[in-house]
Amino acid sequence: MTKDKRQMALKEWAVAVDALVQGETILLLRKGGIREEGGRFQVPHREVLLYPTYEHQNPELLKPEYAQITPVASGWHPETVPIAAWAEIDQVLQVTEEEKVERLLPYHIWNQRWVEERLGWKPRQPLYILLVRTYKLSQPHEIPYRPEYGGCRSWIEIATPITVEGATPVLTDTEYQELAQDILSFLA
Repeated sequence: MTKDKRQMALKEWAVAVDALVQGETILLLRKGGIREEGGRFQVPHREVLLYPTYEHQNPELLKPEYAQITPVASGWHPETVPIAAWAEIDQVLQVTEEEKVERLLPYHIWNQRWVEERLGWKPRQPLYILLVRTYKLSQPHEIPYRPEYGGCRSWIEIATPITVEGATPVLTDTEYQELAQDILSFLA
């Protein structure tokens, strides 16, 4: 794989991908998909395409400004999937304390109920906080959906590599670093 192409993708709710691409957040919270290797969330790739998913998006788990989504039936997927950005996963942190996660509420799209539910699911496993530097592709791509992209997994390999040459950062270096430092200070 050349440096200017990506093939690995991180699957995330479409509303979260949109927030990353719009520069509204740099923070993802993960506990992993059901089909994670070893039953635990891991970050095997640090530079990934952002693959939006629609299944399991729930407006009741989002802050009001992000809750204007239409839930879809289990197993639904579009015929083509828009790939508009790639991301560098800059930091991966683990948190188990609810109060630390609550301090992060201003920095992500999910509401308090989502935080409580995620911490309560597999309570012995930490919640993973990903600080993500997002880059808009110079030309968005529509890729055909393939059955191997489905299922409750975090990572997929796109059939055809996508060029990231000419992609531009959503936030300036200074904007990103200031947000990252704010978030890290809440976790100290």
